[in-house]
Amino acid sequence: MSVLDTVASLIFYPPIWQLLILGFGGALVVAMVAVWFERKAAARVQRRIGPYWASPRLGGLMHLMADMLRYAFQQVVIPRTVDFWPFIAAPIFGMALSILPFAVTPLTSNPNFWPLPPALMEYSLLVALAITTLPPIFIIVSGWAANNPFTIIGGVREAFIILSYELIAILSLFAPAVAVGSLNIVDIVQAQGLVKWFIVLNPLAFLAAILAVAMSTSAFPFEIPESEPEVVAGPFTEYSGILYALNMGGAYMRRFVFGLLISLMFLGGWYPIVPGEGFILGYALPSLVVVVKAVVVVLAISFLRAIYGRYRLDQALDMAWRLVLPLTLAGILLALVEAYLGIF
Repeated sequence: MSVLDTVASLIFYPPIWQLLILGFGGALVVAMVAVWFERKAAARVQRRIGPYWASPRLGGLMHLMADMLRYAFQQVVIPRTVDFWPFIAAPIFGMALSILPFAVTPLTSNPNFWPLPPALMEYSLLVALAITTLPPIFIIVSGWAANNPFTIIGGVREAFIILSYELIAILSLFAPAVAVGSLNIVDIVQAQGLVKWFIVLNPLAFLAAILAVAMSTSAFPFEIPESEPEVVAGPFTEYSGILYALNMGGAYMRRFVFGLLISLMFLGGWYPIVPGEGFILGYALPSLVVVVKAVVVVLAISFLRAIYGRYRLDQALDMAWRLVLPLTLAGILLALVEAYLGIF
């Protein structure tokens, strides 16, 4: 085998392909679209003159490109009081772990394009969810390493949110697995088929998943750790340039990952496409359908910025324990009933 063949086989190996193309490339594009959509939707609904009229002929793209260039070329300022290596490493590792679930999430039923070996595919949902719990740890590390009162407060807020909403997000995404009796994402998608989507059969778990994902990824109205009017930028106050962009982009990456999982668990995955043979029918079209559904989920969560004000921390935590957790448990109970009745 030549060197070119070896390189090609590595690049087109499903986990690496998904990590490079969907993780780095696709998630970056989705993050840009989500930021653009947040600005334009909020400007439209709230009559914000600046974002609404910025480069109107190009739909506001110049505003977005200017921000990207600013983050890319802005000087990275590192205060003397920070804990240097954790301060630098936290956003890098946080971003890397945010996109890592792309490498283990199947986007087709064709076994030639599965990112995990068949033995591990039986636990693909468990593996993907386990990885999604890691990035928030580095947000807390960022706040602590910056050694600033505002960053520490933001890090503590993130810790409260993790304890409240990460468990809810995981439990709500487990509800379809309970109904189907499998932790294999492919089995769960195939059980839904063309008509038995869990968004219809288990709307309780779906609503809980949307709320938990919005909260755990700091989407409005739950942008609590980095609340600008209260704690400047929370854990990210001392960050600048590309390091700040990594921190900010990590939340959108995680939102896209959860969007993929929601589209697979509740929205029928790659259906109505039935994966066939070859790269186009076996992988490209099914994965494109999943990605489009995930983008719709991300934009729906992003639209919350336009219509809701920011919650206080105590309000968000109260909502978690009094409303969203019971809603999640009701969704799991409904899944058990559906499993008992043999709907799947």
